[in-house]
Amino acid sequence: MSDLAPFPVLVTGGAGYIGSHAVLALQDAGWPVAVIDNLSTGFRFAVPDDVPFYEGDVADEALLGRIFAEQGTRAILHFAGSIIVPDSVADPLGYYLNNTVKSRTLIAAAVKAGISRFVFSSTATIYGMSDVSPLHEGLPRDPINPYGWSKMMTEQMLADTAAAHDFDYCALRYFNVSGADPLGRSGQSTIGATHLIKVAVEAALGLRDHVAIFGEDYPTHDGTGVRDYIHVSDLAAAHVLALEALTREPGRSLVMNCGYGRGFSVREVLDAVDRVTGRRIERRQQLRRAGDPASLVADTGLIGQTLPWKPRYDDLDTIVAHALAWEEKLGEMRRGA
Repeated sequence: MSDLAPFPVLVTGGAGYIGSHAVLALQDAGWPVAVIDNLSTGFRFAVPDDVPFYEGDVADEALLGRIFAEQGTRAILHFAGSIIVPDSVADPLGYYLNNTVKSRTLIAAAVKAGISRFVFSSTATIYGMSDVSPLHEGLPRDPINPYGWSKMMTEQMLADTAAAHDFDYCALRYFNVSGADPLGRSGQSTIGATHLIKVAVEAALGLRDHVAIFGEDYPTHDGTGVRDYIHVSDLAAAHVLALEALTREPGRSLVMNCGYGRGFSVREVLDAVDRVTGRRIERRQQLRRAGDPASLVADTGLIGQTLPWKPRYDDLDTIVAHALAWEEKLGEMRRGA
């Protein structure tokens, strides 16, 4: 727990994968927290019983006003949104509505209520197909899909709002989020998820018959795409530290990458799952997917200089082991339902 006097925080999308871990991190650090989630992709069981829960949409201004009044909200951690890149290409207007238009409503409601601290779930997808590696925050924002654009537009709205109002924000640009709460309290529960480690663990448990490797001719050490995999609990901890930073030094806003600064290839991830589970996953080679860069690895210099963030789970086998434990628990929950 920090030396700050904690105040009430609202987590949007707090029944989802990353949001639920942020709720746990806030609780563990002593912050009063409430959740709003429309349960379109989240799960009610992911929110602890002692956390006030509001089922609804972040575009519902009346509901937001009621939550702010009832909870005394003084900060927002914003995770609610849609995250599947191919879906955003197929349904761009849906993504702009859900990720951008509704974020605008939430930001406006926060300003109206005098809520001056806002931590935003952004993405490395904002960098597009940059040839630079590792990726640093000074690079141009150049998304190549509606998902990336929808997040970039929200970042811009936050910057413009901070310039015009008593309002400070932190946008954390995620790389590949993986793993699960080490205590088994939450994890990635979405059916049909597209995260590689989740998919590979499901395959190891017999829930899928193979894992596809999209492309083997990338200019990487083994020909497959390289990604920076960050443990979801380390990511959640960074959000709490970002909130503390905004509180300690009002009048500044932050935009930072959130990764480990080290990448693993698709083959290396699958080998790690084989190692941890003791089972051999069937691999099936497929053509590259359009828009997949060869490598996405974070330059973590800025977050390291700005926050006292010390990742605890920076180990691929540990990430896989936590994902496996959650998947096994999820299976038990579903069988017991």
